[in-house]
Amino acid sequence: MLNLDFVFEQFPELETDRFILRKLKMSDAPNMFDYFSKDEVTKYYDLATFTSEQQATDLIERLLTRFEEGKQIRWGIALKETDNLIGTCGFHSIEPEHSKVEIGYELHPNYWNKGVMSEVISKILDYGFNKMELNRVEAFYDPENIASRKVLEKNGFIFEGVLRKRFFEKGNFLDGAISAILKEDYFK
Repeated sequence: MLNLDFVFEQFPELETDRFILRKLKMSDAPNMFDYFSKDEVTKYYDLATFTSEQQATDLIERLLTRFEEGKQIRWGIALKETDNLIGTCGFHSIEPEHSKVEIGYELHPNYWNKGVMSEVISKILDYGFNKMELNRVEAFYDPENIASRKVLEKNGFIFEGVLRKRFFEKGNFLDGAISAILKEDYFK
C-alpha cells in the first residue's frame, strides 16, 4: 500500500526540455478556456465544449481542491519561455491500496503532433514510478481516439482491450479503450 502523504504536502513541480509542469493557477483560466472552447479538444473528453471563461475557473478550482483532498494531481503544462498554459496532464482515480492511478491529459490543438504529450507523459511516468512507487498507470480513452492511443504506446503503454459501453458521457453510453503500463514494463 502506498503512502502518498509526501505527494500532497507540496505540489511537485517538474521540468522537461521544453515545459514546466506546475500547479494550476487562477490566471490560467483564459488559456484553459481558449482550448476547452474548441470542439476538437472536447470531442473525446468527458466535458462539454466551454462557452464561458467561468467554466475554466471552476475546473481549475475543482482540480486544486482534488489535489488538496489527496485525490488527484493535475499538472499544468506551461511553456518554459512564457509560462503560458497549453494543457494539463496528471493522475486521478488514485488507489493507494492497489498502487494504481489513471492518467489523463488534454492539449491546445496548436501543439498537437509536436511531441508535447509524449515528453510530458514521460516525465510524469518517471515521477509516478520513481517517487510515488506506483505499480500500474492506466488510461481510458475513446477507441476512435487514435492519437491518444499512439501517444500512450510511445510511452510504453500496452493496449488491454475495450470495455463496451463503459462510460455515460454527453447523453450516450460509450466504449472505453484501456491501456496500461506496469512498473516492470517501465523499468525494462
